[in-house]
Amino acid sequence: QVQLVESGGGLVQAGGSLRLSCAASGRTFSTNGMGWFRQAPGKEREFVGAISWNGAYTDYGDSVKGRFTISRDNAKNTVYLQMNSLKPEDTAVYYCAADSTRLRIGIVRAAFDIWGQGTQVTVSS
Repeated sequence: QVQLVESGGGLVQAGGSLRLSCAASGRTFSTNGMGWFRQAPGKEREFVGAISWNGAYTDYGDSVKGRFTISRDNAKNTVYLQMNSLKPEDTAVYYCAADSTRLRIGIVRAAFDIWGQGTQVTVSS
């Protein structure tokens, strides 16, 4: 069974940092693009960032550029989201996702179709 399991969420003060992890199991995702999305209460799901299967490409949503960094360790089948300079508006459930197309060149935001259960991030002011 393919699973994506997020961890690392929690409560942090504004200006602080968190690092989210997404561990994949069931099969390797070393040939798949991986991404992070978030959804705040009452709002639509928002693209946060993504990384191509080999790390050659990254893409970030405008609201997190310069503050968040996505990385991956294919040997560990894990992708990370380093979040710095957190703001209260970053509060949301953060979801890890995988692009089921293997060896895609580049990143297609709409292509992510395998999802984790999410982890809550709360930033207090």
